[in-house]
Amino acid sequence: MRTLYVVTHPEATHHVDGLVGGWFDSDLTPAGLAHAAKIADALAARTAAAEIYSSDLLRTRRTAEVIASRLGTGVVWDGGLREKSYGKAGGCPQSWLDARFVPPPRTGERMRHDEGIPEAETKYDLAARVYAAMDRILRSDAAHQVVVTHGMAATFVVAAWIEMPLEAAGRVAFRFSPGGITTLHEDDRFHNHAVVRLNEDVS
Repeated sequence: MRTLYVVTHPEATHHVDGLVGGWFDSDLTPAGLAHAAKIADALAARTAAAEIYSSDLLRTRRTAEVIASRLGTGVVWDGGLREKSYGKAGGCPQSWLDARFVPPPRTGERMRHDEGIPEAETKYDLAARVYAAMDRILRSDAAHQVVVTHGMAATFVVAAWIEMPLEAAGRVAFRFSPGGITTLHEDDRFHNHAVVRLNEDVS
């Protein structure tokens, strides 16, 4: 039996400054740090021990460190859990990205669509590395695991969990708010991969 908690990092400075996140290495705000402590308390009430995996960007590192301190464990840093890279747009005003962004087509190729931003990842790039990170995480037989990641990346954490084929993920999108907890569960009898609760708010 396995329970996996997916945590999206709480409020970060790029949120309040109106900047593009992605690989831009923003930190948590004071409100975000306080929210991280509430997330840690909520997880501690559900499990006494868990493996923790986290994106290596600063805002997720801060979140994971607060959780790890509360649970008395360490963190495995995994760059595969990073947010989508927006290339040259990272750290720019959101308006800069909005003016240049080319939306994916309604039909046709969506996973490898060029969004018009130099050096940005495609949706396929993001999904493929998150799927690979989840493959590494699920090799463990730990009963409880925590994955700390980002809003867009979290969609592909869940897609990988339900074993959605990578090439079929061109339209999948789950809504995650900063600091949400998503609970995933695998039972011992049927070995189903259930999504028990999506984006729970513990603020």
